[in-house]
Amino acid sequence: MQNDANTIEGYLAALPDDHQEAVRKLRGVILANLPVGFVEQMSYGMIGYVVPLTTYPRGYHVQKDQPLPFLALASQKNHIALYHMGLQANPEVERWFVKEYSLRVPTKLDMGKSCIRFKNPRHIPYDLVAELCQKISVDEYIQSYEQVLTKVRKKDKNQV
Repeated sequence: MQNDANTIEGYLAALPDDHQEAVRKLRGVILANLPVGFVEQMSYGMIGYVVPLTTYPRGYHVQKDQPLPFLALASQKNHIALYHMGLQANPEVERWFVKEYSLRVPTKLDMGKSCIRFKNPRHIPYDLVAELCQKISVDEYIQSYEQVLTKVRKKDKNQV
C-alpha cells in the first residue's frame, strides 16, 4: 500500500481505520522500548528506526548517504508489517522470537527474512514486540551488520 506522506503524523493520518489504531500502538511500543541511539524517521515510505549517520558514518551499504536501517513499521493492503533487520543479522534473536511467538500467539507466524506480517491486528503480540525491540543495542546491531556485510563481500569476491 503506497503512502506518500513525508512525516510520521502524515503517514499515520493516511492509514485506513482498520490499521490506524494498531500501527499507532505498535509505534508507541517501539518508541518506549527501542534502545538509546536509534532514531525514528520516515524511511522508504514507512516509519523507520535507524542508526543515524552521526553514529555510523558509513551508512547503509546499498545507499551510503542513508542511515543504517534497523526497524520499520508499515501498513500494507492485507497486513501490518514490522521489518526488523536485526532478526536477519542475529540468528539467536530470530530463534528466540520464533519460539516466543509460538508460545504467546494463537495464530501461525507469518515471517520472511526480516518481515513479520500481522494479518489480524487483534493478534499482534505487543509485549513480545516490546521485548524484541530491547534485544539488540545500537552497538550490537552495528557489529552484527558489519559481520554479515563482511561475509557477503567475501562471498561476492569468491564468485568473481
